[in-house]
Amino acid sequence: MGNLFARFGTGLGALIVGLVAAWLVSMVLAPNLMMLDFSLRPNLMPAQIGGLDDHYTLANFAALAGDPVHRVIFLKTIWASALVMVTTLAVTYPIAYWMAKVASPRAAALAVMALIIPFWINEVLRTLAWYILLAFGGPLNAALLWLGIIDQPVRWFGDFGVLAGMVYAYILFMLFPIYNSISTLDTVQIEAARNLGASTPRIHWRIVIPHAKAGIATGCVFTFMLAAGSYVAPALLGAPGSRWFTEIIYNWFFEGGNWNRGAAYALVLLTLYMLVVLATLKLFRVNLADVAK
Repeated sequence: MGNLFARFGTGLGALIVGLVAAWLVSMVLAPNLMMLDFSLRPNLMPAQIGGLDDHYTLANFAALAGDPVHRVIFLKTIWASALVMVTTLAVTYPIAYWMAKVASPRAAALAVMALIIPFWINEVLRTLAWYILLAFGGPLNAALLWLGIIDQPVRWFGDFGVLAGMVYAYILFMLFPIYNSISTLDTVQIEAARNLGASTPRIHWRIVIPHAKAGIATGCVFTFMLAAGSYVAPALLGAPGSRWFTEIIYNWFFEGGNWNRGAAYALVLLTLYMLVVLATLKLFRVNLADVAK
């Protein structure tokens, strides 16, 4: 903060700090405190608010632990989001390395443009495009039938559809942090390791991945949180057996009319986010400053 005041002066620096503090309080702290207050109160009729029954309770949190269906959906959302994260990492790491160390500047720029242009379209429309692609009579089934790979159309909706849609939807959040980290690696180190006889997998395991661990950690955190908090992809591409925890939260708020239960479920999901961030930072041995770069 001292550097901020030294750079912009006392008046402008104080204004910047005040605006940031106001934004954090009004847009981050206040909504979460309100959600916490809602989650600790029972769902009452308007006439009962402020009465004897209006007191803090953990019943809304206990409801999740006591509901086997919602509990299974919550646990499934965790491992499915982790699967989305791992799949996205496996898809984007080779692309990031190719863009950073193999491709020419022109080819890398074209690849970036090819990846970014589809994201100019709204996420809902992009997910609807996947809905059309994976439809029973869609292009994917038509191509597989024409090639003779399948004998009859396959219903791709469900876990596969949600996985494919989410990997595509969040690919840039994994790709760019890894690309930025790998691009700072001196190519001489890779060439030296190769000249000394190191194999390609060993070069990546001992040189590239340790150097890019901050970018990998950032991409994993972003991808997991976006996948766990996604609603559009599971709603459009999922099947009845592939419900997402966010759909349960949505139902409590907008269909069940129980904002208190919905707030409790949302706080549980928020706690999961925090635990994943801490676990990822611990696993990759990086700190928040490294992730924020």
